[in-house]
Amino acid sequence: MICIRTVTKEETMAMNINLTPSLEKMVRDKVKSGLYTSASEVMREALRLMAEQDSIRQAKMDLLRQDIRAGIESGTALVWDPEEVKKAGRERNKE
Repeated sequence: MICIRTVTKEETMAMNINLTPSLEKMVRDKVKSGLYTSASEVMREALRLMAEQDSIRQAKMDLLRQDIRAGIESGTALVWDPEEVKKAGRERNKE
């Protein structure tokens, strides 16, 4: 178990976080490596990266929804023959 202190302007709050043995080892190894000065610093970085990933995921979902909306608003889909598309492409490549 790793004890983390949350620091805000109003107060300091202690949090006990239960980690699996492998995650606890990872935190301890990060501190031992000198890259981080404390377990709290490792956890802050991990949470910052999680927030960043959440933000990226949300942006991708927003873009996907926008693309779907644009597709729906573009009108009825046309029937097409893949063989005709291939034929037209081959003709263009000959030129």
